[in-house]
Amino acid sequence: MAGHSKWANIKRKKEKEDAWRGKAFTKVARQITIAAREGGGDINANFRLRMAVEAARAINMPNENIQRAINRGTGDVDSVSYEELVYEGYGPGGVALYMQVATDNRNRTAGDLRWILSKHGGNLGESGCVAWMFEKKGSIIISGDNLPTEDELMLAALEAGAEDVITSDEGYEIVCAPENFQAVQENLRQSAIPLTTAELVMEPKTTVTLGEEEARHVLALIEALEEHDDIQTVFSNLELTPEVEAALSE
Repeated sequence: MAGHSKWANIKRKKEKEDAWRGKAFTKVARQITIAAREGGGDINANFRLRMAVEAARAINMPNENIQRAINRGTGDVDSVSYEELVYEGYGPGGVALYMQVATDNRNRTAGDLRWILSKHGGNLGESGCVAWMFEKKGSIIISGDNLPTEDELMLAALEAGAEDVITSDEGYEIVCAPENFQAVQENLRQSAIPLTTAELVMEPKTTVTLGEEEARHVLALIEALEEHDDIQTVFSNLELTPEVEAALSE
């Protein structure tokens, strides 16, 4: 069931990226700038930068925008100094929210997030209030046409340290520990297996299920948070039952 909700979330995320491409460009540009600042502008030597650039290309970000973001990080052009932060809180129904932020003004961001949460029936919490409910994992999605066989994928993923391969009608999700994230990706590429997305995620250790109306309120809150330019990613422990998921898609 968790895998079922995972794929629904991926489809919603893709729809949002299509609708808000300008905002998606802003967010991924910040990821590129931060990665270049921390590890240099060489994509081949900076794994985090390579991931950010691949994410940019996946949403068709122009090459000149990508290079400009790299140059900001390396100091070749004037740059805003972004700070990476985590905010934690709760949504309707007690759903836990873990929000990753890249901001040049933490006071502005905190005020904005507090207002958005309050408006949608949630609240901002203290540091650590929900972090213990999540665990960092590598998540690699493989979908689309010409998928490898499950045996081929299992062999390439597990020998590089993957923990699990989840199958669905949409394709595969490979789950691994953060320290094996790069090795699993490299092994898949060497096996000529194309990756749809690859990201570090915060997986909930336990999930919360809600009725349709409350689930709508939580998703509306998450959508409002994701519209904010400073928000990079919002993770929650909401799990949609098949019945609620079907009702939401009508």
